[in-house]
Amino acid sequence: MVAGANLHGESFEEVLETVFESTETLLLVDPTREAVEALTTVTAAAADPPSIRVLAEAALLKDVMDDFVVASNAADHVASGTLSIRSGHRAANALMITDETVWALVGVNDHVAALGTDDGDFVATVRETYEAQWETAAPYDLRTPPLSRVRETLGEEIGQDARVDFDATLDALRSARETTGGFDEVTLTLLVAARNDVLLYDISKWGEDVGIASKATFSRTKTTLEEEGLIKTEKVPIDVGRPRLRLKLNDDRFDEVTPAELAAVTLNHSA
Repeated sequence: MVAGANLHGESFEEVLETVFESTETLLLVDPTREAVEALTTVTAAAADPPSIRVLAEAALLKDVMDDFVVASNAADHVASGTLSIRSGHRAANALMITDETVWALVGVNDHVAALGTDDGDFVATVRETYEAQWETAAPYDLRTPPLSRVRETLGEEIGQDARVDFDATLDALRSARETTGGFDEVTLTLLVAARNDVLLYDISKWGEDVGIASKATFSRTKTTLEEEGLIKTEKVPIDVGRPRLRLKLNDDRFDEVTPAELAAVTLNHSA
């Protein structure tokens, strides 16, 4: 039981894992970007996560949800009913609030602390204050599809080989995120499609339908990748209308076409 105790760890993940073990509900108020990223990761790994609400500034949410990995995982949690997100005013402190405890979150370099109290009157006052703010706050629209739906439909509509490559490349990108920052999910998708000789029409239609980006965005990014010599296209005749374009990787730019190399190219292109 951690009610009232101060919590310490090397990361927000460690602190959140401990809190998850002791509560069925959690209200996270004015978290940092790092705390939101950790929340999506820990929630995905938890066998039975609590019911979670996040109340944060719209600017912070927009910034952190620009990361496809964070946003698509958050969208999964929203779709499952585990997570709700609303945008509100900035609080005096970053807080974690449960039925019994309030923690103030503090992060310095390689150490994170949650300074807690279980004083009944104080906890009740804090909960009342931020429950009122939650009720008046606007729901936050993620605009990013759940990662589970992206993976499932990619396999069904484009092919299981493309899904395997997408998953492996995304795993490589996740491991590099701390030192490299975000990446462009459209670039990632097009490189995976090119590795599997997929038609531009098919991948862009799928990408628009699933909610990653518009067909126009896929087309513009394809042109950029082609101009940079990363991919090439070949025309495929069809019965009626203009030929369609099959995407292919430019072998001259790839030593080995592995997921790790696709990840590296994606990050370099997104920098």
